[in-house]
Formats: sequence, C-alpha cells, structure tokens
Amino acid sequence: MKKKVIILGSTGSIGTQTLDVIRQYKDQFEVVGLACNSNVLLLSRQIKEFNPKFVAVADEKAAEKINPSGFTLFKGDMAIISMCTIKCDILVNALVGIEGLSPTITALKFGTNIALANKETLVTGGELVMKLAKDNNLSILPVDSEHSAIWQCLDFNVDKKINKIILTASGGAFRGKTKEEIANLKAKDALLHPTWNMGDKVTIDSATLMNKGLEVIEAMHLFNVKPENIDIVIHKESVIHSMIQYDDGSIIAQMSYPDMKLPIQVALNYPNRGDHLFSPLSFNNLQLNFASCDYDTFPCLKIALDVAKQGGLYPTIMNAANEELVKLYLQDKIKFYDISYHISKALEKFETSDKLSLFNIQRIDYDVREYIKKTI
Repeated sequence: MKKKVIILGSTGSIGTQTLDVIRQYKDQFEVVGLACNSNVLLLSRQIKEFNPKFVAVADEKAAEKINPSGFTLFKGDMAIISMCTIKCDILVNALVGIEGLSPTITALKFGTNIALANKETLVTGGELVMKLAKDNNLSILPVDSEHSAIWQCLDFNVDKKINKIILTASGGAFRGKTKEEIANLKAKDALLHPTWNMGDKVTIDSATLMNKGLEVIEAMHLFNVKPENIDIVIHKESVIHSMIQYDDGSIIAQMSYPDMKLPIQVALNYPNRGDHLFSPLSFNNLQLNFASCDYDTFPCLKIALDVAKQGGLYPTIMNAANEELVKLYLQDKIKFYDISYHISKALEKFETSDKLSLFNIQRIDYDVREYIKKTI
C-alpha cells in the first residue's frame, strides 16, 4: 500500500523539495492533497503531475484561476483547515509562520501523523500540540535539518536519556561581521545565505539568529528537554546538522551536505530509512569549523533563549513581533537592529500570565501584530 501524503505549502521551498523526494519513490507514496496560499501557476503544474484528489488555495481570488477538474477544490480562509480534515498517512506541514499552528492541531484531531517543517507550530503551541499527539498516539516527525539530525542521532527514540543537545548554526549571511558593519545592511544582503537555499522569512531569521532561538524552543518540545540542556555552536559549513551528548561525554553527530531533501526523506519513510542518495558526503579535503555565538551582535538569539525559559505565551509574543518585523525589513522599511529592539518592546508591553490555550495564542498573536503595525 502506498503512503497517502498531503502537503501544505506545496509551492514553497520545503513543499517543492518534498515533491522532489516523492518523485524518487513513486511506488511508495501517493500525493492526495496539495495546498498553497496563492502561487496557482506552480500549483497547476503540480496538480497535472501528481493528480491529487484534493487541492486547497487560501487566496480566494487566486483560487478562481484553478479549474477543479477531477479533484475537490477548497478555497478561501478555511481552505487549508478543510484540507487537514482529509484522512491520509502523513501530512507535511511546510507552511510559514504561525499560520501552521491551527492546521497542525486540526490534522492531529483527525488522526493524522505530521511531518513538521513549520517550527512556529511548536514555538507558539508546543505544549498543546505534543499533548494532542501523545493523547491520540500520533507522531510529530521533524523535518527541520537540525531536529531531524537529533532524531536520527537518537535512532528515532525521543525518550532516550541524554545529557545535552547541541544545535549547530550556519551563522547566516552576516556571520563574522561587526555590529557597525551590519547596522545598515539591507534585506537583499541578509538573503545571501552562504550555505542554504531557503524562503525569504527563514533566511532573514537565519541572519538575525532568531531562527536558532526558535529551534531551541522547538527542540524543547520535540525531545522533552529544558533550555539549559541545549547548546548552540556556529558551524559555517553546515555539514554537522546537530549533535547529542550522553552523560559520559560521548557525542553523536549527524552529517551530510546541506540538502533539505535528506531530512524530508527521513520523515516520509519513517520508521524506515530511505535509500535514495541525494547529496553524498565526501571527506576528501573536508574541513569543519566551530565557533561560539556572539549574543551581542545578534541579540535576537539572546531574546529567544530568555523567552524559552519564560514559556507560556511569551514565545507567541516574540514570534508575532518577529514575523511582522521581518516583513517590514524585507520591504526596507526598518533596519536590521530594529527587529530585536521592537521585539523587546513588545515583550515588555504584553507581559502576561494568561493560560496557554489556542484561543489565547491567537488573541495575543493578533494584538502584538496590530501593535507592531501601529508602532512603525
């Protein structure tokens, strides 16, 4: 029997690479659903090739350009949520931002395992999502290269006792630069990532190192560890994707060239490993360099680590502010260090002890976004 797969965000970076992987396993996977926001030109080509039974387009105007011949078309605000009610073996959540949270929760409620590339799902609602998965005996399969690396080092046993997780970070486009050099650099400069080819938002987060802070929070929930048991090291080659350390000091690392198709392949084939060799690693002249993080030059990382310890709704406040500020930076409306400055201000303004719930997450997410829009 083929595994039935739904892909949310099929036209984005992770979504298109997921389809690249599935092309290598045509006898093992069936794409039953594709969903995107508005890129119907690429979506139409994907529909023609993979012949899904269900298609979702969140932008209702864009959806009008799709001729629903041979498949069910969901369109509008609830399109992606509707897609998540369809039964499948694995749903790949490759959406960007907090928009991925409600679809994850919906899919879990309908009994679907999640291959998760949307880190904001666990950053904002990690406690809710992991409990829901556990209560329904479902799996959250990590697709982020760092979390997939940890998962592989644990031999897929997330309950294995370890001393520490070591997350590696490329350092982003501004690695090695001083604050003075970075201060006036534009988004076009930050988008020149030295090793990875990712979407704009993730690439900016990589430049600020916010991405690594989000990954710390994600790792806490996926592997049930405290923030003090997670270290971060700069590794510019992006060959070691993360490591685990046991109580005796032994360290296990997962290594490969930077290619997201490998962690996607691992998640799709779980509990087995895939057998397609996408980017074979050669040790000839291979050099691995490591450095400590510069929290002064990249204050977003320090903010995220503090928020990880606070928990509750604070990760949502930070994430909402960051998402809106990254949009503004991409439009050249603010400078690089305005991002960390205004995230700090938002955390001060929205100090809260409210209970973590989906309603409160969505409420405070909205309030923070409105605050950023009115402030800048």
